[in-house]
Amino acid sequence: MRRIRANAQPTALAVVTVALLATTGLGLVAAGLDAAPPRPPRPEAATPAPTSPPPDLPPLPASAPTLVRIPAIGVRAEVVPVGVDAAGVLEVPPTDRPEVAGWYRYGISPGETGNAVLVGHVDSPAGPAVFFDLGRLRPGQTIRVARADATVVTFTVDRVAVYAKDRFPGDEVYGPATVAGLRLVTCGGRFDERSGNYTDNVVVFATRTA
Repeated sequence: MRRIRANAQPTALAVVTVALLATTGLGLVAAGLDAAPPRPPRPEAATPAPTSPPPDLPPLPASAPTLVRIPAIGVRAEVVPVGVDAAGVLEVPPTDRPEVAGWYRYGISPGETGNAVLVGHVDSPAGPAVFFDLGRLRPGQTIRVARADATVVTFTVDRVAVYAKDRFPGDEVYGPATVAGLRLVTCGGRFDERSGNYTDNVVVFATRTA
């Protein structure tokens, strides 16, 4: 499985060098299906960000996300923490649990100032996975994230985009921000039968609005 190279945020134990470069992306395990698997939807060609500024909300303290809900595409999924391996490559949820999303636990938690990152599989040998329909999201739709401290943070989608894996926008996904943002990442584009991976990444950019 091919994975995303992530920059790590400072923690209580260590400060890891910021890479801000993603050369691959989430790996997919669609190979081995008897019939051609359904292909995930691609974002529309133009998904502009809203023109109005986000509301001036005080940042929340750190608290791990536990559940993500995306009503527009029928997602209600448990969130589990994921880290990075020795090479600085972002881990993904277990392949035998394609229904869960992963939160990059060395970064920002949803609701803090900065960009929180959730990753998820797009499919599995059993069929579509948790983030299969990310490409259907449109600006103005909402994402709700429940946290361990019993708060629920609402984000509004700004834009949805697809990137070749060698052009992954690492600074926009993992980089600093002045507001509370959320980034959802999965695979998309063409499925390469030889490598067993999709060629692109779908990224949803959202901002906290409640």
